[in-house]
Amino acid sequence: MMDQDTINLIVPVMQARGIQKLDLTGGAPELHPHFKQLVAAAVAAGLQVSDRCNLTILLEPGQAGLASFLAQHRVEVIASLPCYSADNVDQQRGLGSYEKSILGLQLLNQVGYGQAGSNLHLNLVYNPLGPSLPPNQQRLQADYQQELFGRYGIVFNKLFTVTNMPVHRFRDALLKQGRLDEYLQLLRNNFAPDNLEQLMCRQMINVGWQGQLYDCDFNQQLDFQIHKDKGLHLSDLLHYELVNHPIQVAEHCFGCTAGQGSSCGGALSVVAA
Repeated sequence: MMDQDTINLIVPVMQARGIQKLDLTGGAPELHPHFKQLVAAAVAAGLQVSDRCNLTILLEPGQAGLASFLAQHRVEVIASLPCYSADNVDQQRGLGSYEKSILGLQLLNQVGYGQAGSNLHLNLVYNPLGPSLPPNQQRLQADYQQELFGRYGIVFNKLFTVTNMPVHRFRDALLKQGRLDEYLQLLRNNFAPDNLEQLMCRQMINVGWQGQLYDCDFNQQLDFQIHKDKGLHLSDLLHYELVNHPIQVAEHCFGCTAGQGSSCGGALSVVAA
């Protein structure tokens, strides 16, 4: 868990480097005891804040005011919902996850998220169940909006499609199925060079829980630190310039460049529906 000293560095470093957006993630960032303190400080400093929200957290004991807090501070909510049907979500997340996710979305709608004119952005994230590329983002967004509104009256702003990255649990699952090489070849075969300019590793910095710096979340999972020889800490950004710094790449990077491309903000090349 990120300690107070590291948290206290975040806003000053962002201000020093002219970074405008803080994207909070990590399983359930809302459970960190200093989550609200950090959000409030960032918003007070004029920064944009996004919360990668596990929807079920909104229903947990002690989180009754969380949705209202996020709305009050105009935090963008980005929430994973692997499918608009119960079977697929429960298969990925566990029995009952879908029902709780729907209740969480309805709660966010009640405080204004996703509603026309509210400027409270609610975006959903889709990733495939298995070793395949995501479908067309625009068409799938239309399906999600139709199904969720028709069944539950739920509204949201955008759907982000994200490619499954061949690291850790997903990689292990592919190995057990004997499909890792097949999936890696699929990613290579669908390499789209036009996606290179928009890759998230060229636009963002990932900060680990101890303050270490990475090019992206997936490099953090693999412990591929920025400046592999000695590593860099968040505090180094107060006096260290990262412009033109080399990015660490490996086979998993094909996951971001394949097809429409993949980033924390969904597809990189939006193909017409």
